[in-house]
Amino acid sequence: MKFFTIASILALSLTTALPTIALAADKPVVGLVMKSLANDFFKNMLEGAEAHNKKRGDYELKAIGMQNETDFESQVNGVENFITQGVDAIVIAPADSRAMVAPLKKAMDAGITVINFDVSLDEQAKKDAGIDLAFVGPDNRTGAKMVGEALAKDLGEGGKVVIIEGNPGADNAAQRKLGFEDAVASGKLELLDSRTAHWETEEANSVFSNMLTAHPDIQGVLAANDSMAIGVVKALDAAGRKDIKVVGFDNVPAVAPLLKDGKLLATVDQFGSQMAANAIDKALEVVAGGPKLEGWIKTDIELVTKDNVK
Repeated sequence: MKFFTIASILALSLTTALPTIALAADKPVVGLVMKSLANDFFKNMLEGAEAHNKKRGDYELKAIGMQNETDFESQVNGVENFITQGVDAIVIAPADSRAMVAPLKKAMDAGITVINFDVSLDEQAKKDAGIDLAFVGPDNRTGAKMVGEALAKDLGEGGKVVIIEGNPGADNAAQRKLGFEDAVASGKLELLDSRTAHWETEEANSVFSNMLTAHPDIQGVLAANDSMAIGVVKALDAAGRKDIKVVGFDNVPAVAPLLKDGKLLATVDQFGSQMAANAIDKALEVVAGGPKLEGWIKTDIELVTKDNVK
């Protein structure tokens, strides 16, 4: 069995066909489509999927990722390549909840089992395309509200906060923003500004630095993922500000020391290393003749602070 390494996936050009892999005739082939492998969350996801494949040993895994969080075309090309190769299942965390509907419909029309996980496809876009596709993933709005309420409790009523949003076209970004806004309302916080940094660390650093200049009285930051939270922490370090509290989302390994040191107040664990593996299990059940998945199959989330970080 041959696996793609993280480095090789990052270097992969999806404008050409994926490398040919020798396949065992009796094993189903699963194409895993992730987002940016520059993001620790998806690096962990890939490692979890590879470990799962090695443990099960009864399917072939082909994994692809994006060059960066806005490289949407790579996902489209990846799905097209998997259709051409005739994989048995495509398991995808879409970078854009609307743009990926058309290529995934094409895959379904070709008889390929499709499992949507991590980021939900847009409901209206699915309806317009005439497809019914279940979603396997967390409640992003609830998770964001959970971590937002932790910030609100720490700051108290009237605390001045800003939101660093994810990709505008991704459903999980929209849901996390809504969850943050729920926490702002319930905690009676004052929302000063809300801008996207497209899930990226360096962009978040720049975006938040500009926010801090415009609003030097910021007391708290709600970052829609840990990569952006890390960018915010870097900006705070550079500015010598230790009075601003930051929360994130994902619980990637890199934030454990930040939680322990108090540079990050809280994050949300959505168990990324298990997420793709669980979706692959469900795909293989369907491929083997099991029932079609329906509705929303919710996966676990957990608030992580310095008190329970590992």
